[in-house]
Amino acid sequence: MAIVSSLLFAILAALLVLIPVPYVARRPGQTIDVLGSSDKGPVIDVSEVPTFDTSGRLLMTTVSTTRVDSTLSLPEAIFVYLGSDSEAMPRDVIYPPGKTNEQVETESARSMVDSRTRATVAALRAATIQVEDKPMVTAVSISGPSADVLQPGDLILQVNGQPVSDREEVRQVIGQSDVGQVVTLQISRGGEELTVEITLAASTTEADRPVMGVDIGPGYRYTPRVTFGVDPSVTGPSAGLVFALGIYDRITEGDLIQDEVVAGTGTIDAEGSVGNIGGAREKIKGAERDGASIFLLPEGNCPDVEGIKTSLTLVKVATLRDAISALQLINEGNTAEVPTCG
Repeated sequence: MAIVSSLLFAILAALLVLIPVPYVARRPGQTIDVLGSSDKGPVIDVSEVPTFDTSGRLLMTTVSTTRVDSTLSLPEAIFVYLGSDSEAMPRDVIYPPGKTNEQVETESARSMVDSRTRATVAALRAATIQVEDKPMVTAVSISGPSADVLQPGDLILQVNGQPVSDREEVRQVIGQSDVGQVVTLQISRGGEELTVEITLAASTTEADRPVMGVDIGPGYRYTPRVTFGVDPSVTGPSAGLVFALGIYDRITEGDLIQDEVVAGTGTIDAEGSVGNIGGAREKIKGAERDGASIFLLPEGNCPDVEGIKTSLTLVKVATLRDAISALQLINEGNTAEVPTCG
């Protein structure tokens, strides 16, 4: 009987260790100084516009999360749950069901690219540097009339000699044309202006509606060139605010960070609005570990960090301008006027 009991116990113990539970671990990840350099060169490099020296450190923060193709056992999940610097999150909250690791990584990498573009535009606008809204080709049908003519990333400047500033204006001009008609587009590709011709095809759903066979989204045209030397394994949209601040600090006179170590997180749009992120508590812990004294947090995330034990000043921001103003107040010693969480 004792042998049977021991055997059952061993089997149950093995099952506890081997059977995965529907949770993932979330822990503080690395921080990256966007005013510094990596093995790929400057983390943020700006050219074609006057730039200025910076000091201090501006940290983008990350979260280390269990990969979509990895699992946690029950003991591992309990260990993560009890940890002071980690969280056990329901898998479906972090990863949509049915998505492969490759799909998740591709989408996350795409969101990082989009975040950099929006951060660049927001920073340039905050520094009163001209940015033009232009429709951008986001996808090209391989069987459509624009195949081998247009490429994703092309900015459409004119259609049949008419300047266009968004997708609807392109659609209006195309809609006034006929199936089989040749339209002339002036585009910008990699900073070079080109003129191309496209023979309009019929829509697959409406035979008399002309189409170019492309998807069009918002794009932007500006003179400065901004490049990023961040490891491609670092993905996602949540570094937008910090990227925008780093660009702004390089292209404006005065030292925004001075000798502080400032960290932050938050998505950003082209107008400078800051959006909520996940993993706020882990990012704060990572920033504290790496020497930050100030943390810029989207105001919508303040409830998520209620009760957190930290030495950091948690500055709440809703816009890029809020973050700039808060850092300027800190530089002036007016810390009482800085809006904080709590």
